[in-house]
Amino acid sequence: MKKVLVIHGPNMNMLGIREPGIYGEGTFPELEAYIDSTAQELGFEAEFFQSNHEGEIVDRIQEAYGNADCILINPAAYTHTSVAILDALRAVGLPVAEVHLSDIAGREEFRRFSYVSLYAGKTVTGLGWEGYRVALEYLAGIGL
Repeated sequence: MKKVLVIHGPNMNMLGIREPGIYGEGTFPELEAYIDSTAQELGFEAEFFQSNHEGEIVDRIQEAYGNADCILINPAAYTHTSVAILDALRAVGLPVAEVHLSDIAGREEFRRFSYVSLYAGKTVTGLGWEGYRVALEYLAGIGL
């Protein structure tokens, strides 16, 4: 079974509390259960990691080298600011799919650019939880 590392950035642990009009009412544990179920359905073993700290996310991406087949990442606010996360993804060279619950292109100007998208093979925005299914289907379809 292929292993997908699922990384969530800052404030994702606050789903269901944080701006439900933008991010939905489902909780973070419910989202992880949905992703895990979808991953299994598509032949993946999912490993989850969430941090509010950029360096911890970089460390976890680096640890994926030799330990995961691909990465599914929602870098959250670091999407728009973190060259370090982009560089870590490039360094490990694993296939990457990027997901955002909201449509970042339709939000504030500063949220419209994603550093991660410069490396990710697929970026999915604005589909809510369904975006994770689309991203996992992409990863399943690239023949890992």
